[in-house]
Amino acid sequence: MDLAHALKVALDTGTVRIGLTQTLEAADAKKARLVIVASSCPDPRLAKERAIGRIPIYHYDGTAVELGQACGRPHPISAMAVIDPGSSAILSLETS
Repeated sequence: MDLAHALKVALDTGTVRIGLTQTLEAADAKKARLVIVASSCPDPRLAKERAIGRIPIYHYDGTAVELGQACGRPHPISAMAVIDPGSSAILSLETS
């Protein structure tokens, strides 16, 4: 799967929360179906864990700047929560 394409499709057709605070809020409310975390994420809980409760965490190999670029955004993204993937196959990411 082309991760950058899947991210852009999820952002365009689905519901995604961007940013550490919004990601944690979506995860705590159990609304997120997948959490994507950049390697430079400042939250140690997200950086090390494989899941938040039953919500899987995908560890993106790049930095927050690179994740932002992959999403087609002009700003860094350290964490994002996929609530609804829309037409994207983003939920099929291997999270282990």
